[in-house]
Amino acid sequence: MTQSIGPFVERFEPPITLAAPVSDRLAGLTVAVKDNFDIKGTVTGGGNPEWAEDQSPAYHNAAAVQTLLDNGAALVGKVHMDELAYSLMGMNARFGTPENPAAPSRVPGGSSSGSASAVASGLVDIGLGSDTGGSVRLPASFCGLFGWRPTHGLVSGEGLLPLAESYDVPGFLTRDLETLSLLGEIFAEEQTADGDVRLVYPSDVWRLCEDEAAAALKSALPKGDRNDSPLLPGGDLKALLPVFRNHQGYEAWQHFGGWIEKRAPEFGSDVGNRFSIAAKITPAEFEEAQARREAFRTHLKRVLLPGTVMVYPTSPGPAPLLTAGDDIFETFRSHALTMLAIAGHGGLPQLSVPLVASQGSPLGLSLVGAPGSDRLLIEVAKRFI
Repeated sequence: MTQSIGPFVERFEPPITLAAPVSDRLAGLTVAVKDNFDIKGTVTGGGNPEWAEDQSPAYHNAAAVQTLLDNGAALVGKVHMDELAYSLMGMNARFGTPENPAAPSRVPGGSSSGSASAVASGLVDIGLGSDTGGSVRLPASFCGLFGWRPTHGLVSGEGLLPLAESYDVPGFLTRDLETLSLLGEIFAEEQTADGDVRLVYPSDVWRLCEDEAAAALKSALPKGDRNDSPLLPGGDLKALLPVFRNHQGYEAWQHFGGWIEKRAPEFGSDVGNRFSIAAKITPAEFEEAQARREAFRTHLKRVLLPGTVMVYPTSPGPAPLLTAGDDIFETFRSHALTMLAIAGHGGLPQLSVPLVASQGSPLGLSLVGAPGSDRLLIEVAKRFI
């Protein structure tokens, strides 16, 4: 039986605010912070009790946290996450599973599970999460939220506990586009939201989505002709998954491997298995993954000309049931990562928009553009809601 828990690791009473913020653009808005971001005076637990035991309270706020405070937001608390961010379903074997308020019989998605749960339940306005392989985008889709994975490097990762730094980005979850637009103005203030837009619907990505879910999403798209040219010549995206797993896994082991070997934490079986596999990835395999990733990034630069926005499902389908077996979770995770790795490999911004439901569970539609097109994607999202 899966243990259901509330989203918060720690509530701040009263919420943390600044006496004299730099601006009031986020005044009146509340934030839940994923437990892999530093908050001054608190321990950054990373969703794992042994890691938390080995840490001292943070001396400074993470950069993204500080920016939210500087703009008048109030920090309500720190929220649960998957162990060391190395999962996508939101089921933490050590602490439990935060509820998916949009579909309580289903998983919330992870690893930013608590961030999504807190926002979807109306406890806060903004969820600060992190996204390496989909940890903001997938919970957004599962919980019926807007989820923004920014251009890699746009939002500072200072004070964020890394998993795989060449993929890691701070990201945001909101219930409405207006709040997300405010975040875009703050964190991407140098960008413009103007310009001609060309929407493309890559057929090879759409084919990774379950038939029923794809049909539901397509029924809600704007009418008219749609460019459905495949993202890759030949339309086979399967090779993206092993590249991502080797690249991410190698980086994750470089960061956590020494601590894991010394501490021997009692990971849940899924996370423990992933770290066991990561430990065996050789430098040669990592170098091969780097080369193949770079080749894909070069291809993306040719495809994503200025103003081009790819439109495709965020997830292969609705959130799996809490009672699903491990084989179902792992199959779903593999399909999801194949789709989510596109933006991760390219360092691209991706915005998941809550659009429809399938089997009584929300489905997100994603907008993906070239690096630096974050605010353009937020503007384009208005066409779909």
